[in-house]
Amino acid sequence: MREVQLRDAKIRLSALVEGAAHGETAVITRHGKPRAVIVGVDEWNRLRRVPSFGQLLLSSPLEGGNLPSRDTTPSRGIEL
Repeated sequence: MREVQLRDAKIRLSALVEGAAHGETAVITRHGKPRAVIVGVDEWNRLRRVPSFGQLLLSSPLEGGNLPSRDTTPSRGIEL
């Protein structure tokens, strides 16, 4: 992944887009801080399809009997 300053990205936008189409990700920086990322459509679609943590939990094959029992012993005391 390469970093490109915003002013250079404006000049080389066509090259950055073509690179992204071939899998070359570019981070656009402004004043030295990352501000945007250029990725190809294939990579963007792949990232959009990643399920949320909640969806992963809901699709889990685990049932109540498959989970370990909860430890109910009191936690240790601490002084604040």
